Amino acid sequence: MAYYKTLVLLSIFIFSDAFHLAQGAHGETDSKCALMVKVLDAVRGIPAAKLPVKVFKQKEDNTWDLISSGITSDEGEIHNLTTEAQFTEGVYKVIFATKRFWKKIGFSPFHEYVDVVFTANDAGHRHYTIAVLLTPYSFSTTAVVSDVQESHV
Repeated sequence: MAYYKTLVLLSIFIFSDAFHLAQGAHGETDSKCALMVKVLDAVRGIPAAKLPVKVFKQKEDNTWDLISSGITSDEGEIHNLTTEAQFTEGVYKVIFATKRFWKKIGFSPFHEYVDVVFTANDAGHRHYTIAVLLTPYSFSTTAVVSDVQESHV
């Protein structure tokens, strides 16, 4: 039961305004990224560093085109996963290589990967932060979406 209470408290903190305020000047860059991710290892209560991430855009024939990839920083983040020009209206898929991540630290996870599929910029150009809370057997995601931005393209 204590595990679940800790998980809930961590979730509330990571996805709350308090977390973003604690980021200080670093967090201010979030609003300038077309797409970024933040990932938390809920088992150890730390950012999920060195987690491989891929971003795909759905094509008209419903296949997926890889447009970007990266590895989370020591803060569990990747900023600027796409450029403003690349991140046009459409359906996107972000894949987090969770099995590889958990195996590296000695866990045998349930999921092969976590994917988040979403429609972006259909109501005007916005900036997106995809936040993920991970355990070897579960995950939770949320998105922080900015107000419509002026087009920089």
